[in-house]
Amino acid sequence: MNALVPLVALFLGLLSATAFAAPARPNFILFIADDMAWEDCGAYGNKTVRAPNLDRLAREGMRFDRAFVTASSCSPSRSSLLTGRYPHSTDAEQLHWPLPKAQVTFSEKLKAAGYWTAAAGKWHLGNEVKDRFDVVHEAGAAGFQLQVGADGKAKKMVAEKDESGCAQWLPTLQSRPKDKPFFLWLAALDPHRDYQPNAIPNPHRPADVVVPPYLPDAPDTRRDLALYYDEITRLDGFVGQVLAELEKQGAAENTVIFFITDNGRAFPRCKTTLYDSGIRTPLLVRWPAKVKPGSVGGGLVSTVDFGPTFLELAGLPAAPSFQGKSFASLLTNPAGRVREHIFAEHNWHDFDAHKRAVRSERYKYIRNFDADLPNTPPADAVRSLTFQEMRQLRDAGKLSPAQLMPFQKPKPAEELYDVDADPHELRNLASSPRHAATLAQLRAALATWQQETSDPANGVRAKDEFDRETGEPLPNRQRPRPTKAQLLGAR
Repeated sequence: MNALVPLVALFLGLLSATAFAAPARPNFILFIADDMAWEDCGAYGNKTVRAPNLDRLAREGMRFDRAFVTASSCSPSRSSLLTGRYPHSTDAEQLHWPLPKAQVTFSEKLKAAGYWTAAAGKWHLGNEVKDRFDVVHEAGAAGFQLQVGADGKAKKMVAEKDESGCAQWLPTLQSRPKDKPFFLWLAALDPHRDYQPNAIPNPHRPADVVVPPYLPDAPDTRRDLALYYDEITRLDGFVGQVLAELEKQGAAENTVIFFITDNGRAFPRCKTTLYDSGIRTPLLVRWPAKVKPGSVGGGLVSTVDFGPTFLELAGLPAAPSFQGKSFASLLTNPAGRVREHIFAEHNWHDFDAHKRAVRSERYKYIRNFDADLPNTPPADAVRSLTFQEMRQLRDAGKLSPAQLMPFQKPKPAEELYDVDADPHELRNLASSPRHAATLAQLRAALATWQQETSDPANGVRAKDEFDRETGEPLPNRQRPRPTKAQLLGAR
């Protein structure tokens, strides 16, 4: 009997250790689409765009209905996301400004805590912070593919450009060390312009696209939207590959997946504006171990909150430099709230610009410090089928007031919208006596935020580098662009 005592004690000790062992830290995958509208997948109501894997993420996880980026411009939005700071606080608030080395990122905090961190796809953050990841596979360079003949035999290696920006996603996941938790920053080039025909084998039909009321329902607009839809479907296919690989590795249960976009679609009155079409993002979160399938979160969330959220989920403290707040609690309590307002900004992106916005769950206030300038879309969208068709319709007097807004000069210094009643933000209520109290409240909220985050009223301005009617480069265009420090030093 006494001989059994040590064995029983050992068994009970092992059982106790197993029962009370700390749970494995979750893995993280962050998918970032490039210039995709929040509403352009089935999960958010667009039944034409074929994106079965995005729809699956919503079905198997949580869909956030009020999620926002901090800037409607590619690189400033990404810099803000990675640092947990508003764009003007990153010193990278204008397009093509690199993120300075002094900035603290949430990826380096995960890396220091033992996570394997990797970025694959579009980078757009400069060279100073690549060391915040163990591995960076930057999209854009030509790769090589083995060409196979009709007989199934290899013929030759051919250069093939990674049009989607997603070619390294799957190899990056497959190459991860299996003895560490991981964080993957998987950033697509899709669906960024310029759009090319035949991006997918079965293209979308122009007749089936959804044309928002601020765009003319005209043939070239429909063709343009159909090509944009095709790139969303191509992106969705790469998301599906990653999901399948996670299951193959047995890692799906404890991997937290986030899917977002960096800003709205590259069409007039979308990207580079502060309307919801510019700053609202799809946010789909799947975590089988914790998140209830089919759940919907209605509270306000900002991408400036992602850093604190990832670190809390990993059991780590937020960095003192972060300006966002964790929304980890919402993943298990979709009815909860962590914010009363979100804030967003737009600065130089091809054209001079400086504007700010604050949004509650119901209302949006926009302050245009550049009221003398029109809301010109980015240069690639100016060159698009849609905008050039709009120019012709404008000259023929065939655009509605909403469709004329990208050409309006001057524009209102202040804008106020009831987004519940007017989701496309077409009726400016800033001069409405009935909404004076709401206007004053949001004005004050914006002023407080600007003061707390040291946001100057007019910021660092820069001249247009493209023609606002044609999108063609102007003689003063510079590559690489002067950094913020260089511009300030030249004054």
